[in-house]
Amino acid sequence: MYDRIFNFSAGPAMMPEPVLEEIRDELLNYRGSGMCVMEMSHRSAVFQSIVDQAEQDLRDLMGIPSNYKVLFIQGGATLQFSMIPLNLMKNGKAVYIETGGWSKKAIAEAKKVGEVVVAASSQDKNYTYIPDCADLDIPDGADYLYICENETIHGVTWPKLPNTKGCPLVSDQSSMFLSKPCNVSDYGLIYAGVQKNVGPAGMVVAIIREDLIRDDLGSLPIYLQYKAHADAGSMYNTPNCWAIYVCGKVFQYLKSTGGLDEMHRRNQDKAQVLYDFLDRSTLFHGTVEKEYRSLMNVPFVTGSKELDAEVVAAAKAAGFDNLKGHKSVGGLRASIYNAMPKTGVASLVKFLEKFETEHK
Repeated sequence: MYDRIFNFSAGPAMMPEPVLEEIRDELLNYRGSGMCVMEMSHRSAVFQSIVDQAEQDLRDLMGIPSNYKVLFIQGGATLQFSMIPLNLMKNGKAVYIETGGWSKKAIAEAKKVGEVVVAASSQDKNYTYIPDCADLDIPDGADYLYICENETIHGVTWPKLPNTKGCPLVSDQSSMFLSKPCNVSDYGLIYAGVQKNVGPAGMVVAIIREDLIRDDLGSLPIYLQYKAHADAGSMYNTPNCWAIYVCGKVFQYLKSTGGLDEMHRRNQDKAQVLYDFLDRSTLFHGTVEKEYRSLMNVPFVTGSKELDAEVVAAAKAAGFDNLKGHKSVGGLRASIYNAMPKTGVASLVKFLEKFETEHK
């Protein structure tokens, strides 16, 4: 019925087909309202029920404690690079761990606000591993410790959280959000741009411990204050209504399929198919040390820029799109988020095996 491809984009990315079908069926008339969600007032009782249900379903999925606020904020993850230090740098100092392109960008933005201590970095090996963070040198008065828990570009993920020594942990979970169970109490703030693993582009979910929400930031533009969003139930102004609606559908879908434990099992299973191939291939090679491999973003190379480009072109013609690596690193990358079925990964491996045979 539908001529769909396997989309390995890092984001915006694949979404679960049952979710898309349900959205299609409600597009012109949401549950008898006579309107599409894109048309209705964010102040209406109908939309309020949508946002309330989305928040509750997310709380159920993650087991979010009652002393954490769930915020739906426009601007995506990049805005959080600035919003976090503007709100959390009470003493003007924060600790960052540099593990790839996105944590590097976050560091650059935070330096515009206050003092940034880069306590550990994996730049020495081109961000192919996570540095040992069991005994970090965290200075007195540091307001928070920041990590990018899954680096979308470099394909590295944290197998174990750092020892923060009591400092609030802030984590960018954009490309791993809802891919596995998460103990929210381990964090002061979790945020995720939703376009990778949850919904359409244009919104970030922020989960913040209430004691970190400040009320002494009157000189900060109000939209940049977490308090403004928390006090208004994520509707200080007109929110990204469509993104909230779609994300809510995904939250319900994840609950119906077994929750985050089941998602983690599926993600491990399908990632193993691709990594097993890369480990036995003589042409294609993964770029990340095994212990730190992401289940969501799998970068790999042939060793030749020209051949990498040939793979991308041939893959697209065969129905596998967006395998080109990020422009900053080149190579190839397969993003295999929750919505990517195991059959998609297995089909990609068959294609790569055939390509390798033909290019020996």
